[in-house]
Amino acid sequence: MVTVSEAVEYDVVVLGAGPAGENIVDRTRAAGLTTALVEAELVGGECSYWACVPSKALLRPALARADARRVPGLAGSVEGPLDAAAVFAHRDYWTSSWKDDGAVDWVESTGAHLYRGHGRLYGVRKVAVTSPEGEHHVLAARHAVVVATGTRAVIPDVPGIAGARPWTSREATSAQQVPGRLLIVGGSVVAAEMATAWQALGSRVTVLVRGSGLLPRMEPFAGELVAEALREAGAVVRTDVAVEAVVRDGPTGPVQVVLEGGETLEGDELLMATGRSPHTEDIGLETVGLTPGDWIPVDESCRVQGHDWLYAVGDVNHRALLTHQGKYQGRIAGAAIAALAAGSPPLDTGRWGAHAATADTQAMPQAVFTDPEAAAVGLTLAEAERAGHRVRAVDYDLGKVSGAGLYADGYRGRARMVVDLDREVLLGATFVGPGAAELLHAATIAVAGEVPIDRLWHAVPAFPTISEIWLRLLETYRG
Repeated sequence: MVTVSEAVEYDVVVLGAGPAGENIVDRTRAAGLTTALVEAELVGGECSYWACVPSKALLRPALARADARRVPGLAGSVEGPLDAAAVFAHRDYWTSSWKDDGAVDWVESTGAHLYRGHGRLYGVRKVAVTSPEGEHHVLAARHAVVVATGTRAVIPDVPGIAGARPWTSREATSAQQVPGRLLIVGGSVVAAEMATAWQALGSRVTVLVRGSGLLPRMEPFAGELVAEALREAGAVVRTDVAVEAVVRDGPTGPVQVVLEGGETLEGDELLMATGRSPHTEDIGLETVGLTPGDWIPVDESCRVQGHDWLYAVGDVNHRALLTHQGKYQGRIAGAAIAALAAGSPPLDTGRWGAHAATADTQAMPQAVFTDPEAAAVGLTLAEAERAGHRVRAVDYDLGKVSGAGLYADGYRGRARMVVDLDREVLLGATFVGPGAAELLHAATIAVAGEVPIDRLWHAVPAFPTISEIWLRLLETYRG
């Protein structure tokens, strides 16, 4: 830990120590640049403590039990409830009980300097830091300042919401007690995954979706299959409903949600899974001509438009609100910063170039760990058509693949690939079914590598695996 009382100069100053910021540190330190990292909360960020990691720790037992219940000879052995205390303990282990000692050790092992406290831009190439003890530091950057402050949960301005003390994704992934009744507002990944986890842990879950279905950014069949499974597990999933007000009397009493039309639903806890907003309202954007509270626009290298020294990586730039994409952007921006600092030739910012985050728009993968899992990469059919591509969607029942039938009795799922008919390459792929997330990286390689359909024909899937879906999709395409 560095403690100073006057301005200190570094090659790079990074504001935010989540996965995106950590990857900037990794790349700039590898290039021999001096780097300072500023963090107001826990080093490791939202993903490590309140999102990806704890949510998957909660979900894994639920999915493993669901899979086991579909295996002959094993199903009868897993009929009992989950051991919630053991699940929570496992989750707490993976979050290090919300302590960041290990992450701090990693930062220090790179040679970067960590500053604890609230950081704000302080004009061109400068960051001011106020420590928890009230000390003030000014950090100056010779080459670049990188904003990696991420996002926070949006709680809509519904009458009564403040007094209702709703859960956000943070409370949903860190709670130590199973609520008897959990109301979830939203149709996002957070809503679908937390409905899956808490229903399995014993809550009676009701999901209220303003739109027409769950997982609206994926192919429609993904949300349909997930909603169907949630209902079969005992959850209530309602679509095309809007919340008009929320009422909660007392600090621990039940919470009531009033829907349009006056219907009232009651629960013990309320999770608002209604989106994210950029964590930029108090980081000094106004000192460099940007608007506090806004997303930060960037180019393909994640450099802020109109500022050759300022970068924004991760959720804060709104390119792709996923941890792995933020890490990818950190690697791309880190390489660009290192190249410019070394006086290298012009950046390689063309499509799929070394300094271009092309995958954000062309080959972004996403896995949703519901039961069934939903995994997708690239463009959906609707997105491809809106972009003007001449495309064909090829669908196949995933349950008809031998490997899927062996994986689980009554396997239900669906696969789709979206083919560019002019170039005969994949623009996107979606898989829904138990274990389907493990199909995703092969699809990501096919989309990012723009592998021709004729060459994919020679990528032979092993029998009997669920990956044989590739053969069935290609056979269907070729007729």
